[in-house]
Amino acid sequence: MRERAETERVLDVLRPYAANWSGSLGRGDLVVPQREIPRLINDLLDAVAASTGAEAEATDTELFHLLVDAQRLSSVQDQVARLRHAFRILKR
Repeated sequence: MRERAETERVLDVLRPYAANWSGSLGRGDLVVPQREIPRLINDLLDAVAASTGAEAEATDTELFHLLVDAQRLSSVQDQVARLRHAFRILKR
């Protein structure tokens, strides 16, 4: 059931670009104006992120408040533990 909802989110983004309304989206026939491509990509990424439950990046304010609170801890290891507990930290 969840997979169907995820598919529908992506199809809702693509549906306005279907070549015609007689099922061309099911065949993959899309007409996307060049100026719409960046918006389409962003909309698709948002739909995929929403369906996978991807977490958003922390805001500057959230990070600032946590860093200020973590500075009060006695050791660097405790500060790192607080950051790891509050946020998912990815190595790039």
